[in-house]
Amino acid sequence: MKIKVLGPLDAEVNGISIVPTAGKPRQILALLALYPGRVMPVPTLMEEIWGADLPQSALTTLQTYILQLRRRLGTAMGPDVPGSAKDVLATRYGGYLLQIPPDSVDVHTYESLVAEGRQAFESGEDARASKCLGDALDLWEGPALVDVRVGPILDIEVMRLEESRLVTRERRIDADLRLGRHVELIAELTDLIARHPQHEGLHSQAMVALYRSGRQASALDVYRRMRQRLIDELGVEPSPQLQRLHLAMLAVDPRLDVVAGPRHSSTFDLYAA
Repeated sequence: MKIKVLGPLDAEVNGISIVPTAGKPRQILALLALYPGRVMPVPTLMEEIWGADLPQSALTTLQTYILQLRRRLGTAMGPDVPGSAKDVLATRYGGYLLQIPPDSVDVHTYESLVAEGRQAFESGEDARASKCLGDALDLWEGPALVDVRVGPILDIEVMRLEESRLVTRERRIDADLRLGRHVELIAELTDLIARHPQHEGLHSQAMVALYRSGRQASALDVYRRMRQRLIDELGVEPSPQLQRLHLAMLAVDPRLDVVAGPRHSSTFDLYAA
């Protein structure tokens, strides 16, 4: 079985999709897929599907959804496969689980690549960090579980994954900046700061990429526009780190140079206190 959650939900056995069309069984499959090999308690599954407003038939209805998933799974597995759908989508005391290897789910591969990339980044292995983090990001095919109606449990999981995706992208950009790829990053960072207009880390990266590309005025304009936005919308000044980065650019601080700068820190931390 191969399952994808980093984008539209996709689950295949022998090339046959087992993703149900009905919303609630899709939620169940998505939640079980995020925790392969771990029992998902019945109350958690019920909360995901119905929230706090459980119908009287909640347990019976949940069992029906599990049965529907097993039927789809059994059809895809075929009659000649050892074991049965009940062995894969198994019942345990108090809950259900998908008995599949973790690497059957794309999010497991993603998180393994992210961990490897972060370790390489901290060790100053910038090329390996960029490669691992880039490979992790390439697994995404859109927003996580974009075609699944999410309840309170999946909502938290989706937010966690999307935040991880953004942080991973920041770290990959940091590695690329340390490799001197500032010109190549300008278009990507221009898009990112437009999508995240109050994200200071991304703005600091855009400023550094522009500055190192010989576009000091554009770098300073990124700061000016973000500062004005923060004042207008939140009534606050940029963080001390961003203010110090701005002053460093005005002073043409040599620490901003890709060769002279710190090797094992993020761009945003160049001028941390």
